[in-house]
Amino acid sequence: MGLKEQLDQDLREAMRAHAEHRITAIRLVKAAIGNLEFARTDPKNADFQKPLTEGDLLRVVENQIKQRRESIEMYSKGGRAELAAIEQAEIDALQKYMPEQMTRQEIKAEVEKVIADLDTREFPKVMKESATRLKGRADGKLVNEVVRELTG
Repeated sequence: MGLKEQLDQDLREAMRAHAEHRITAIRLVKAAIGNLEFARTDPKNADFQKPLTEGDLLRVVENQIKQRRESIEMYSKGGRAELAAIEQAEIDALQKYMPEQMTRQEIKAEVEKVIADLDTREFPKVMKESATRLKGRADGKLVNEVVRELTG
C-alpha cells in the first residue's frame, strides 16, 4: 500500500476514533501533497507532468514534521507550552510514516565513511555528500552538527 492510500485509511480510522491531532496532521499532509501535485501541472515547474514518487511523498511528510518542530521551538520561546504540546502530538502522528531515523552514532559512522571516501575534511564537500547519502534517514540538523564536529 502506498503512502497516499495509507494516509486515506489512517484518516478514516482517526475520524472514527475522534483523534483530533491525528486528523489535523493527516489532513495537512494530504493538502501539502495536493499542492505538490497541482504545482506539477504548471509548465514552468521543473518537474512538470512528472508523477509523484514515494520519495516525493516522504519529503512532504518530512517537511511537515520540520515545520512543526520549528513551531514547537517558537511556542516554547513564547511560553505557550499547550500549543507546543499540540504540535508534538501532530509530530508523533506523522512520525509513523517516516523511515526509522538514524542515531547520532550511526550518522557519525556514515560521515566518517564519507570523509574517507572523499579524502577531504572540507565542510561543504563533506556536508553535500553526507546529506545526499543520508537523505530521509537522518535529521538534517543532526547531520550538519556531526559534519561540523568531524570537519572542524
